[in-house]
Amino acid sequence: MRLTAELIRDSLSYLNPLKERELDLRGHRIPAIENLGVAGPHDAIDLTDNDIQVLGNFPLSPRITTLLLARNRVASIQPGLPSSVPNLTNLVLASNNIAELADLDVLAGLPRLTHLVLEDNPVTKKENYRYWVLWRCPNVRFLDYTKVKQAERDQGRELFGTPEEPTALATQIMSQKSKGRSLSSAAAAAGANGQAPSRLSRIKLTDAERKRLQEKIKNATSLQEIIALEKELNEGRLPTGIHGDAMEE
Repeated sequence: MRLTAELIRDSLSYLNPLKERELDLRGHRIPAIENLGVAGPHDAIDLTDNDIQVLGNFPLSPRITTLLLARNRVASIQPGLPSSVPNLTNLVLASNNIAELADLDVLAGLPRLTHLVLEDNPVTKKENYRYWVLWRCPNVRFLDYTKVKQAERDQGRELFGTPEEPTALATQIMSQKSKGRSLSSAAAAAGANGQAPSRLSRIKLTDAERKRLQEKIKNATSLQEIIALEKELNEGRLPTGIHGDAMEE
């Protein structure tokens, strides 16, 4: 289900126990964040139990302090997130698909982020995961519901140096971002369903065509390729090599 203006207007908006104005968008199978400009000012947005793959596309929302996105499919975070929600304090991304330590680096641009939850993401299995997050996000006080210790911060500095003079290990980690994870909402939805929303949703795909489309999205590695792919999907056209008359390997 798309996050339409109608869905947003029909969703519950209430004062939570912290006296924050919260918008409840849980459990709608939403594939992408969009249209939140019609929501009006809120302190918290609950997007738990959806199918969101990219964390981003928020309008300028200086009032937002809490975002809840547990049990989605978030694999990437847009670079513009800190400028859209500059006062974000609490971010819950438990049970998502973030894979590399460098994929979290954008969170360093959130100076007020103090509570961060990333448990049950592949990235938490990486060596030095906790030290890296605390090094990149020095204001975080609770990581995965556990209070941060000064010894952990000291270990992070020992391992990774300073932002101005990172160690060789830090430089190596920063270069290892996930490939093909910056798909926008249209491409992300296509990856999930084998077809994109809007016009493409009216085109019937064979199983072979759907598989080729999913592979093309998965293997996209450059920004230019992603933009071109998204343009074709939004226009209701299948990208080159997807049609049923394409040569089979």
